[in-house]
Order: sequence, then structure tokens, then C-alpha cells
Amino acid sequence: MYKWIQKIDSPEDLKKVPLAKLPEVAAEYRQFLIDCVSQTGGHLGASLGALELNIALHYVLESPKDKICWDVGHQAYVHKMITGRRDRMLSLRQPGGISGFPSPFENIHDQFIVGHAGTAISQAVGLACARDLRKTNEEVVAVVGDGAMTSGLAYEALNNAGHLKKPLMIVLNDNEMSIAKNVGAISQCLNRVITNPIYNRIRSQMEHQLAKFPRLRRFATKNLESLKNILVPGMIFEELGFRYFGPIDGHDIVTLVETMKKILALKDCSLLHIVTEKGHGCALAKTDAEKFHGVTPFNALTGEKVKSVSVPGEGAAYTKVFADSLVKIARENTRVVAITAAMPTGTGLNAYQTEFPDRFFDVGIAEQHAVTFGGALAKGGFRPVCAIYSTFLQRSQDNIIHDVALQRLPLVLCLDRAGLVGADGATHNGVFDISYLGHIPGIVIAAPVNEFEMEQMLRQAVEYPGVYAIRYPRAGVPSALSALTGSPFDIAEGEVLREGSEGTILALGSMVITALKTADLLKEEGYDIGVINMRYAKPLDESLILRSLEKSPHLFTLEEHVLTGGFGCKVLEFLERQGISQVFIKRFALPDQFIEHGSRDALLDHFGLSPQKIASAIALDIKCRKQDVL
Repeated sequence: MYKWIQKIDSPEDLKKVPLAKLPEVAAEYRQFLIDCVSQTGGHLGASLGALELNIALHYVLESPKDKICWDVGHQAYVHKMITGRRDRMLSLRQPGGISGFPSPFENIHDQFIVGHAGTAISQAVGLACARDLRKTNEEVVAVVGDGAMTSGLAYEALNNAGHLKKPLMIVLNDNEMSIAKNVGAISQCLNRVITNPIYNRIRSQMEHQLAKFPRLRRFATKNLESLKNILVPGMIFEELGFRYFGPIDGHDIVTLVETMKKILALKDCSLLHIVTEKGHGCALAKTDAEKFHGVTPFNALTGEKVKSVSVPGEGAAYTKVFADSLVKIARENTRVVAITAAMPTGTGLNAYQTEFPDRFFDVGIAEQHAVTFGGALAKGGFRPVCAIYSTFLQRSQDNIIHDVALQRLPLVLCLDRAGLVGADGATHNGVFDISYLGHIPGIVIAAPVNEFEMEQMLRQAVEYPGVYAIRYPRAGVPSALSALTGSPFDIAEGEVLREGSEGTILALGSMVITALKTADLLKEEGYDIGVINMRYAKPLDESLILRSLEKSPHLFTLEEHVLTGGFGCKVLEFLERQGISQVFIKRFALPDQFIEHGSRDALLDHFGLSPQKIASAIALDIKCRKQDVL
């Protein structure tokens, strides 16, 4: 079926293909990519859009000697295939399989782990400086999606690169999309550039003529700059010190190859602007580019999602529960505004955007700006709700502390995907947020278990005078927890779900249902274990903890977060402050390591956080300690 790609297991194999035949190679990779991702799920649209670029880069460069820095690795699926991983593509994002992102621990052709946007230019500048210090001659290329050009880090790197003038090439892959439609002035600028390709042609002709008349160079250069400003408004790259080339058709693979060879031969600090189409070559992905950015397994012919085995008792997704609750509150409170960092659909805020367009702000891939911007909105009298994935909010640590908390400003942080996320793996697991937020004075960290608690916590949050964070998983609300609709509660007020005389599980958020299942298993073994839905990692319901200790000195903390700095640590710190030492406490949490991709349930079980393994550990713990007492 595949004439060309079955013979390509390395960049050297690719170079054996005649240049004129590369379009045929691209067609085969496109079909193979669609077939694979339809079975495994993954980032389809971006990989299809950058497919010819992947091929052209490896046709021109000598990887791994030459360095390719990818900005967000979902553009790099064909790169994986060319570099010897084609036969493993059906293991993509599967347990024990290859990652959905580049990883140097997986393959020598991958320079960095890349799951967050905006990093490639900084990394390319660093590699170029290292090259020049070593006095070697490898090429360095950064592949940047235009969505990443909304990231502040990209501009910090551009500023530094233009100053250093190190030979490197940035390929700006412009498809007017990141995940959702791109926003901001930079995106508009790039669109204007696309409609004004005249400048480069005239520049090339003038430079050719100027070579014959050196004395005219200064006068002509001034006129060239004036021409540039007229024809190509916003040519910021040249002003920053780059040689700008393009825009050219990113799907014309022969032109791509020829252009790259010429640019690299200049040994200059250059930027190649290519125009691509997200989902190119796949009618399904082109029709709904945002939906097919990242997909679960689907029928390659119809586009219909392949239904997975449903999880019994799983109700509405926490993301939708959050979004519905926020819309309800915003109808009542006109001071509530919503902020997202290029993820209106992923965070559920698209419905809010439709109903309240004037109170909705998509700031692009700029989490730091989102937080500081939100703090300023609060200063202006509004109640900003900033919805950002837990793993992406890591980038805004200083902004939360310096620009919001220190200023005594109110800001609601809604951390979607808190906990393990499955196939996206280590770059997207939201397992550090309690650690990086918990040390901030005055912060509230809440974890709702159902629809009722989500709405109550959001209502608290928009009235709270400081930073209030709500963390919730990428999962559906368990039906057993949906039924838990008690009366309104205060900040730091937990709830006893089950009394127990031999120990108490203090559970947080997504692990409350696990705690209940664990207690059921222990009851069958003759152990009477209580369960408390703590609701808050900070501040703790200290009175409930003390009451539980009156019944039994055995405490067990349970959280979907790393052990270090997590909810269990907060409990230990409280006991230390109270001078309570005669307590048997065991913390159940994720280990101090980066956790790779795999199904959430399988990973929890692997790390001892399934009901069965927790029950076994608790039973053994109680048994051993009873024997010690005797």
C-alpha cells in the first residue's frame, strides 16, 4: 500500500527519495497518519498541517547533528515516523507506547520534551550559543506555530536572538490557529503579511542590483525600509534583527526544501514564514479544525467518535459543571468576568463567551498575562474568574504571588485537569498545584466533588477578597457523589460522609469516591473506617480532624497530587502546630516523580491509589499498629 514510507526508517532513508517524488511521500504519510490517529487518538489537525514541513526539514537537515526545536510537539508526529518510530505509531499515547510529544528519553532526534507552547525559540537560541562556544557548525532550527506567538516567552527569546545575531532559522508555521482561533494583534499582523508578499521580491531584486553599486547601498537601504513599512505593516521580525523570508505555501514541499537550503546557506539569523492549513488533506479535520486538534479514536471515514467503554456512574464532566455554574452566577452578578488562555472550549468557557461576549477575555497562550491582567480587572472593581489547566497555570507562579496575592486583590483560579490526565502524560498531569499554590498567604484551595459543591465554591470564590483556587479533574462526576447535596457550607468546612471507630480517611476532591469504595472494602474485612470529604486543602477543617482523632488515632490522607507539598503535608503541618504527636498517620498520594502517559485508572492502581490497594495498605497498617500496642 505504501510505496515510499515503508522504506523510510531514518532521515538518511528519506534523502534517497528524489525531490520531485516528495509530494508522493507526503501523501502516504498523510494517509498513514490519519489511519493511526483514528485508532489511538491524538493531535491530528496540527500534525496534518505541518506534515510537509516535517518532511522538508529532515530532507534538508542532518538530524540529530542538526537540531530541530519543536514548539509544542503535536506538530511532530511525522517527525517521529521519519526518525524510526513509524512502526510504533499505533502505540501513540498508549501505556508503554510512544509519547504524544517529543522526548529525548524516547529518541535521539528529539531535543527537548515539549508539551507547553512558547519554548522553541528560547531553546534554539541556547543551542546556537552552545554551538558557537564549542566552535561546531550544526544548524539550529525552531519550528513555531503561530499560536505560540501569543506567548510572552516567544518575544523574550526573539528579542535576545535578534540582539545576539546567532545563525539560526525560525520557521513560523502560520495557520491562524493554535487550538482555537488565534486572537490578538500579532495574529492580525501575520494575516496582513500574508496579503503583502511583494516586499521580499522587491528586496531581493534591489539587493541583487546593490551588489554592483556599493556606494548606493546606504541610500537604497533607507528607501527599502520605507517600502517595507508601506507594503508590510508590522514587519516586526526585521526590526528585531531577523532576515524575514516569506510567506510561502507550507504545503508546497519542493519549494519548502529549496527555500530552506537557500536560507540556511546564508548563515544568518532568519525567519521563514510559511502558511499552512490545519488539518490539510483531511476533510474532517478541515471542517472543524478546533474539534480535530486533539481527538479520541474515531471512524476515519465518517469522523464519528468511537465510543469507549463507559464508566458506570459517571455523570456530567466537571468542566461542564464548572461552566454551567459560572454562567448561572454571571447572570446574577454583572461584575463577574471570565478569562482563558487560548482554551475557550477546553475550559468550557465557550458557552460563557456566547452569552457574555463583553465580559469574556481570551488572552492567547499567555498564562502569566492572564493572571496579572485578571488582578488589574479586580483592581478595577470586577471579579475575574481565570480558567486555566493546572499544568499550564504553573507558568504564572510569580504573577499569582506578586501581582495578585501581595496586592490583596481577588482572583478566582479554576484549575481544570487537576490530577492525572491520561494520554497526554507528564507534560499535562496537573499534580503540582497544591504545592505551588499552597504556600501563598491567604489563598483558598478547594476541590469540589459534585455539582452542588462546584456552585457553592464558585459563589464563595467570587466574593472572597483574595486568591481562591478551585481544582477539579478531567473526569465525570460520579453519580454516587451527585446525590450528596447538603446545605451551604463555609470556607474550610468539610463533611463527614461516614463515621468510623478504627480510623478516618481524609479525602480531597477526586479521591472522595475512592475513599468511599475503600471504606466499603475494609468493612467487608471487618474494619470500621470513617470518611471525611475535606473539600479544602487550605485552609483545613481543623475541627473535623480533631474530632476524628477523638475516635481513633489512625488518620489516612488521600489525594490525587504528588506527596511533596500536597494536602497530606498540610495535615501534618496542622498536627505539628497543635503539638499532637500520638497520631498514626499514613499519606496516600502520587510519588515524587514525573508520571508518563497511561490511563488514569491504571496509573492510580500502579501507584497504590486504587480502592483495593489502599484498603490493603490501611488494613495492614492498622493490624501492625495494634500488634505494636499489644
